[in-house]
Amino acid sequence: MILSVEPDIEVVGEASDGRHGVEVVQRLRPDLVLMDVQMPGTDGIEATREIVERDLAKVIILTTFDRDDYLVDGLRAGASGFLLKNTEPEKLVEAVRVVAGGHALLAPEVTRRVIERMSAGEADGSGGDPEAYRQGGPAAAAPPPRVPKELDLLTVREHEVLVLVGRGMSNAEVAAELFVGEATVKTHVSNLLAKLHLRDRVQAVVVAHEARLIPPTDESRR
Repeated sequence: MILSVEPDIEVVGEASDGRHGVEVVQRLRPDLVLMDVQMPGTDGIEATREIVERDLAKVIILTTFDRDDYLVDGLRAGASGFLLKNTEPEKLVEAVRVVAGGHALLAPEVTRRVIERMSAGEADGSGGDPEAYRQGGPAAAAPPPRVPKELDLLTVREHEVLVLVGRGMSNAEVAAELFVGEATVKTHVSNLLAKLHLRDRVQAVVVAHEARLIPPTDESRR
């Protein structure tokens, strides 16, 4: 109802579960999918992973469940955005337009949760492993961080930008931190995404934390 009244947005289909969702997306080839998480059969995380791996559409995960393991799993599955269902209608519409236009979007509170979740995983030894989180403690043998070998290709400035993006900063905030223009930051972000073979800055946040570029905060240590 919210989206269909917008003149530049057309709702082309709906699905009742993840498997049906993948089939509908394959048939209709929409620009973007709003994906729930908990559904019968194939859940939204697995459906997102399949849709993204097959390059069928961009995905925004939209859920009432703000559990951190859903957050991290959804982003690792390739979602370009993550919003909670209590998001204001105008922000939902804006998110659809932003992601459909080729950009990534995380609600500010979601970005903070991703950062805190991954930092806490580093501090408790779980390596940010979702299974460790679900079990209520560090995994017996947490997997090693996935560090792209292409990190060595980054310039010093690109590395600095990646760290700041990993902390959840916008381009404007990065520009202020480094005393450079916002256009310069956009160029650095584009370059580092290309070198690391990342689709968007959402993936850059995940990589920065999995590569241990962001030290755990004092709060997460406590």
